[in-house]
Amino acid sequence: MKKAPVTVIMLTLNEEFHLPRAIENVKDWADEIFIVDSCSTDRTVDIALEHSVNIVQRPFTNFGDQWNFALEKLPIRSPWTFMLAPDERLTPELKAEISATAYGNSNCSAYSVKWRLWFMGKPLHVWAPVLRLWRTGKCHISNVIVNEHPIIEGPVGKLKAVLEHYDRPSLHEWFEKQNRYSTMEAIMRITEAPLSTSPRLLGTVLERRMFFKKIFRHVPLRFQLLWIYNVLVRGAWLDGWRGLAWARLQVEKERAIELKFVEMKTTGYIPEMAKTEDPRYDPRVLSSKLQELALK
Repeated sequence: MKKAPVTVIMLTLNEEFHLPRAIENVKDWADEIFIVDSCSTDRTVDIALEHSVNIVQRPFTNFGDQWNFALEKLPIRSPWTFMLAPDERLTPELKAEISATAYGNSNCSAYSVKWRLWFMGKPLHVWAPVLRLWRTGKCHISNVIVNEHPIIEGPVGKLKAVLEHYDRPSLHEWFEKQNRYSTMEAIMRITEAPLSTSPRLLGTVLERRMFFKKIFRHVPLRFQLLWIYNVLVRGAWLDGWRGLAWARLQVEKERAIELKFVEMKTTGYIPEMAKTEDPRYDPRVLSSKLQELALK
C-alpha cells in the first residue's frame, strides 16, 4: 500500500488496551506516527517502542495545551496531519478517501470526517462530523481544559467515509472517564474559562455548538429535551435498548456537570485539575533525540 502523506498524532495515558490496534490500524498507511504520552504507568511506552512509533513524554496539563504542544514541537514533515484518539479506527474507505484528498488538488485547509460511535460492543446509529484532518501548519487547538476543538485557517471540507469510535471497553471505564471529564467541564464553568470559540447561533458549526453549550443550563426541561434530541434526532432509537441506554447516559453526564458546578459554587471548593501525579519519565524515551528536541 502506498503511504499517504499524512502524519498521525495521538495523545496517550495508560492506553495499553487500545493502543496496539490503533497503531496497527495506521502504521502501513500513514507516513509517520507520533505519540505524546502523559507519563503512562502501564505498557503504553512498551507498545509504542515495539511498533517503532515516535513517542515523547510530557506531564498532562490540559487537553488543549497538550495538543498545541504536539503541533508546535513535534517535527512533523508530512503536508497533512490527522488527529487520532487511541480508541478510534480509520475504515479502509476513509484511508482511501484521505489519500485521494491528500494527493489531489484540494482547495480546503481541513476536512471533517464521519464519526460513528460504538456502545456496548456494537455500532450505534449515531453519527457526528468531527474535524480531524488538516494541512500541517494550518491548525491550532482551542486552549481549553477538555473537549478541545481544532481551529482552522481557511476553508473546511467534508469527507464521506467513517471513523469508528470504540470508546471505553466497558461501562466501568466509561464512568471513570466521564467522572474526570465532567469535573473538568464544571471547573471550566465555575472559573468562567473561555469556550473553544465565540458562541453564535448563526455562525459556524463550532460556534453554534458553543452557543448551545453556553445556554444549556438556562433552558427549561433541558435534560428531557437532550434525551429526545439524542433518541429522535440523532437516531439512538434505531438501536433499541442500547440506544436508549446511551441516550440516558448522555443526560446523566450533563446532569453530573451541573451538579458539580452547583457544589463548587455552594462550597467554594474547586478540585485540582486532572494532571499527571509524580510524573515518571521512561528512560528509553527520556534519552531519545526526539524527546530532547520536543522539550527544548
